[in-house]
Amino acid sequence: MKILIAEDDRIQRIALAGLLTKFGYEVEEVFNGEQALSRMLAPDAPSILILDLIMPKMGGLEVLAHIRKEMLDVKPYLIMLTAKGAKGDIIAGLDAGADDYLCKPFDPGELRARLDVGRRFLKMQGALLESKVALAHQASHDVLTGILNRRAILDQLEKESSRTKRHGEKLAVGICDLDHFKEINDKYGHQVGDEVLRECTRILGENIRPYDYLGRIGGEEFLIIVPQQADTEPLPIFERLREKIAQDKIMTRAGELRMTVSIGISCQSEGGGVDEIIDRADKALYLAKKQGRNRIENSCRSKGTDIDQG
Repeated sequence: MKILIAEDDRIQRIALAGLLTKFGYEVEEVFNGEQALSRMLAPDAPSILILDLIMPKMGGLEVLAHIRKEMLDVKPYLIMLTAKGAKGDIIAGLDAGADDYLCKPFDPGELRARLDVGRRFLKMQGALLESKVALAHQASHDVLTGILNRRAILDQLEKESSRTKRHGEKLAVGICDLDHFKEINDKYGHQVGDEVLRECTRILGENIRPYDYLGRIGGEEFLIIVPQQADTEPLPIFERLREKIAQDKIMTRAGELRMTVSIGISCQSEGGGVDEIIDRADKALYLAKKQGRNRIENSCRSKGTDIDQG
């Protein structure tokens, strides 16, 4: 674990650094408040800061206040150094954001004990942050396929809609529905159906661009968001996806299966909000199903795209 010492007294700084190194810490040293603040706000900042309250250029209290104002995901553990018995300094430092304090001249045993408290705090903070990230992922991702769930993909569509409008770009949306999926569940069971969903998700995910978005909106339906330049067409991207689903073997516990997909496309350039975009894509999908499946209907223009059944 890395510790930063901010102390303008060279003798105190050397003595403290020697003890910390002996305790097994990686030590960095600065001698004024501005250096301390700059280092603690860096991406690779030390986990613990031990700082004197009285330093040149920027005092310890100001450094503490600045660090605590920053919206840091991982908050450092801050220990202030103060003169023995200076109750006013201790109170001021804790009010400014210090987690603990150490009186000078410091006792090695007390120093080690207070650092152990800091390590436990940082470990607990790390566990809480991991739990927060995991919960956020669970809230936004589909459990079966691992891609964005309905709420998350629709939220992303709102964001992309606003962004592309601001930049004068085009936005296309495709609703993809696996053909005859109910028959898979009825014939082979839901476990095989789940395998088909995961494999089709993998194929779709591997064949979209890094800046496209893929989400599952229910059952065997997927929503794909495709940002486009104003002079480009979305059809080739969706045609590639349709072809890959039709061509690739779907390996399941029931053996090799073949799937096809029907896709309805709509574009933001036709006007309306997100609900209208989804509605047009849904109607285009319905038409693709009605016209025989394994095809694309493109509402971005007046006539559907003729695609032979696979």
